[in-house]
Amino acid sequence: MEKAEIGLIGLGVMGSNLALNIAEKGHPVAVFNRTTSRTGSFFKAAGELRRMIVPCSTLKEFAASIRPPRPIIIMVSAGPAVDEQIAALRSVLSSGDIVIDAGNANFRDTVRRFTDLKDSGLTFIGMGVSGGEEGARHGPSIMVGGTRDAYARVEKVLTDISAKYEGEPCAAWLGPDGAGHFVKTIHNGIEYADMQMIAEIYGVLRDGLGMAPKEIGGVFAEWNKGRLNSYLIEITAKVLAADDRETGRPMVDMILDRAGQKGTGKWSAIEAQTLGVSATAIEAAVSARVLSSLKTERLAAEKAYALGDLPKISGDRQEILRDLELALFAGKIAAYAQGFAVMEAASKQFDWRLPLPTIAKIWRAGCIIRSQFLGTLAEAFQESGELPNLLMAPAFIEMMKEAHPSLRRILARAVESGLPMPALSSALAYFDSYRQGRGTSNLIQAQRDFFGAHGFERIDAEGAFHGPWGMGG
Repeated sequence: MEKAEIGLIGLGVMGSNLALNIAEKGHPVAVFNRTTSRTGSFFKAAGELRRMIVPCSTLKEFAASIRPPRPIIIMVSAGPAVDEQIAALRSVLSSGDIVIDAGNANFRDTVRRFTDLKDSGLTFIGMGVSGGEEGARHGPSIMVGGTRDAYARVEKVLTDISAKYEGEPCAAWLGPDGAGHFVKTIHNGIEYADMQMIAEIYGVLRDGLGMAPKEIGGVFAEWNKGRLNSYLIEITAKVLAADDRETGRPMVDMILDRAGQKGTGKWSAIEAQTLGVSATAIEAAVSARVLSSLKTERLAAEKAYALGDLPKISGDRQEILRDLELALFAGKIAAYAQGFAVMEAASKQFDWRLPLPTIAKIWRAGCIIRSQFLGTLAEAFQESGELPNLLMAPAFIEMMKEAHPSLRRILARAVESGLPMPALSSALAYFDSYRQGRGTSNLIQAQRDFFGAHGFERIDAEGAFHGPWGMGG
């Protein structure tokens, strides 16, 4: 076989599927895994694709199998393992070779690695990959950060293996150093919010309306035909329709209500705060997962407060279902507005010049938050140029005008019934705060000046002023 076009290290589930995807798209790929038996078993199971795969047992053999300048994808656990792998590669690579971290890295680590390798002759790419196991195998959304020259070397491979939306590749160069991994982090933050909001609507259907899982699944399946059409709504319907093979009961009812997380949602919330951008729906979703982990405490609190059966929501069933659909849509708009506002702030802070319309486009297929909604979002950013917030795009103004009354009604009913709606309520509060020309922070500024002499601005004069409250505090 001719030399491989690209190399891949780390044959776990994601790495294996990505390597098969590369091979299937006609690009010879060299593979290496620290546990060599894993390399052998992967190669054996590759079937007809073995002719496009070069299995290697040492890093030296691996490097020699790839056409220079060598692009090498690392698919190992984020953190120290990536640094260890880079250190090991430096002894076998040459000037111009490209190290590509395709894991869920903290973008600050990516910036550091990019800087560390800057004078070594090697080039570093931080590449966000979204789509899970299926996406890695058949076409993910790919978000690249690094130099344009480095991207040019791997562009053909990456666009070939990426998901396609109406024939357009869902892969793009987004900016230097940590830009790709930052965008992937915010993607995951929006994903957290989207999933939490769906779960909250599920809670209203289950506990507020007393609906069974399959019936709820039917509602989500119907919603997936309209404005909420998306991967997450689609799989929600399928999850709710599934039965447990052992008990015959609905599978969802057999799953402990304790959600895990790997850190990207938390990073989204932290970076939003660091950049001074409000991302309340994302923060609420992260907090909800933390609270979900306190299962023992929650059971004790339920007993202490003698919760009993929650009161059901009454009224016309079809009207409530329509309100629930629109409430979820309104929350989704707010969450995306927050996520894109964070990316816009980061773009300015780090001089990345992130192409927001392009980001929306490469999320239309392959990634976890893919939806028809993203096409409208991309158009909004393209048409409006310097858009301060998605909520100010004409198309989204009209959508929110239609949807936010439903969100209010659903939240009011949920509060009366004791149903927690942290992400959706945060989304509404964000929307109301954003559209209110005169808020209440004037009082906070007065308080800060009273106890700390921090000063404040006046509505009728420029400069900093202090109030007439003397030395109190």
